[in-house]
Amino acid sequence: MLARLRALARRLKADLLALSLAARDPRTPWPARMIALLVLAYALSPLDLIPDFIPVLGLLDDLLLVPAGLWLALRLIPPPVLAEARKRAAAHPARLGRSGWGLALMLALYALAVWLVWRWVAGA
Repeated sequence: MLARLRALARRLKADLLALSLAARDPRTPWPARMIALLVLAYALSPLDLIPDFIPVLGLLDDLLLVPAGLWLALRLIPPPVLAEARKRAAAHPARLGRSGWGLALMLALYALAVWLVWRWVAGA
């Protein structure tokens, strides 16, 4: 069981790297790029939708949102682009570090959500 989880984690990391490479490819359609950007920003951002210190729910969002977003983004990328990105990722495995841009994007999305909720509550 533990070996399967480790293999799944390695595959997830490899797919995130391949997604990062495929998102930069000019043959990737813009909707796939936008979803890839959101998935990568969320996966690499030190901020989570639900903070990790909240028992169970804090880790559950990472276990559900990142794989679901990754699955969607990978389905939207053309197969030849994805195959090439996976080959490049396997040939040059790199560690995806924390992203300052991902943090900035997530903070902007949270600020937008708070502003929209405030407008909704203030308007009611």
